[in-house]
Amino acid sequence: MPRYILCVYLLATLAIVSSLAAPAVNNEEKGPAAPGRRCSTIDRRREWRRLTLKERLSYIKSVHCLHKLPPRVKTGSATNRHEEFQLTHVALTPRIHFVGQFYPWHRHFVTLYSKALREECGYRGPTPYWNWSIDAEANVPLLESPLFDPVTGFGGNGVSGTYTPPTDPEAEIIIFPDALPLEEMWKGCVQSGPFNDTSFHLNVGPGRMITSHCLVRGMDPRRLPELSKANVQRSLDAKSFEDLRLIGEGLGGIHNAGHALVGGEMLNLYSSPGDPIFYLHHAGLDWVWWKWQKADPVARLTNISGPTTQDGTTQVTLDFPLEYPACGVNITIRDVMDSSREPSCYTYE
Repeated sequence: MPRYILCVYLLATLAIVSSLAAPAVNNEEKGPAAPGRRCSTIDRRREWRRLTLKERLSYIKSVHCLHKLPPRVKTGSATNRHEEFQLTHVALTPRIHFVGQFYPWHRHFVTLYSKALREECGYRGPTPYWNWSIDAEANVPLLESPLFDPVTGFGGNGVSGTYTPPTDPEAEIIIFPDALPLEEMWKGCVQSGPFNDTSFHLNVGPGRMITSHCLVRGMDPRRLPELSKANVQRSLDAKSFEDLRLIGEGLGGIHNAGHALVGGEMLNLYSSPGDPIFYLHHAGLDWVWWKWQKADPVARLTNISGPTTQDGTTQVTLDFPLEYPACGVNITIRDVMDSSREPSCYTYE
C-alpha cells in the first residue's frame, strides 16, 4: 500500500532527540564580529498586531507579488520567486536544522525574503514578526487572532476533505506520539483569506516532492501552551547560546510548537516556507535570539556553538559559510551576528 511522504518537524526532532537531550558541549566561540558597513536605513521590525491595517494589506500584496514574479534561476523546479525561497530551504534542510548554524542561517533567510519584498515588490512597511505568546495568553480561539484574519491576516484553517497528500511508495509515515492524526495534520486547503486555494498555489512540496497543490493547514491549538510567555522566557533565560539553541529547537521548544500550531505545509520540515506565515514565525524566533543577545551584548553578540552537521562533532565557528542559492550571495555566520550592521540592518520594536 502506498505511503505518504511526510517529513514533519516532530519527526525530525524525534530522530535526533538523543543529541538534543544530551548535556551541552561547551565549545562556544566568542570573537570579534564582522566590522560590517553602517546601515543607511534600519528596518524597525514590529509584531504583526502593531502594523497598521494599511501596512498589513501592503505586506500581503507584496507576498502575492513575489508569488507572481518569475524565478531568477530558470533551470530549477520553482515556478516563481516565492517558490525559489521555498526550494532553497528544501535543498538545504538537513544542513540548517538541529545544527549550530540554525539560528544565523534562518536570520539571514528572513532578511533576504524581506529584502525581496521591498526591492522587487515595493513593500515599504516594517518587517512583521509573530509573538506567539500573545495568542497563547489571549484565552480566545486561535482563529480570532489577527494573524489569521480573513482580510487583514493570513487566512484560517484548512477545510477537511479538500486535500489528499500525494502517494510515494518509498516514503514512511512515522508520526510523533502526541501529534494529531494524519488527516488532521494535513486537514485541507485554506479556503479563506488572501492565500485561499483559488488565488495561491504551490508547486514545491510537500517535503522534497514537486507537486501542484493548495496551501494546506491543519491547526493544532494544543500547542499554544508551548508558546506561552513562560516558555519563551525559558529561551531568554538561557545562560549560553548552546542552551538557547537546544531549548528553542528541542522538544517542547518554541520552534517546533509554532510550526505544529499551524500544521499542514508549516509542519513539513522541508517545504514549510510555502506558507507565508513561516517568515513571521522565524522572525519571531530571531526576535527571541535578538533579545537574548541584547541582554548581554558584550558576551553574546558573537557567541555561537553547535555541530556543523546533525549528530556531528565538528563545531560551528563564526567563519562558517552560509549558503542561499537563488536567494542571495553566500556569507558567514560572523556577518549576521550583529543585526544593526550590514547586511542585516534591522532592530525590533
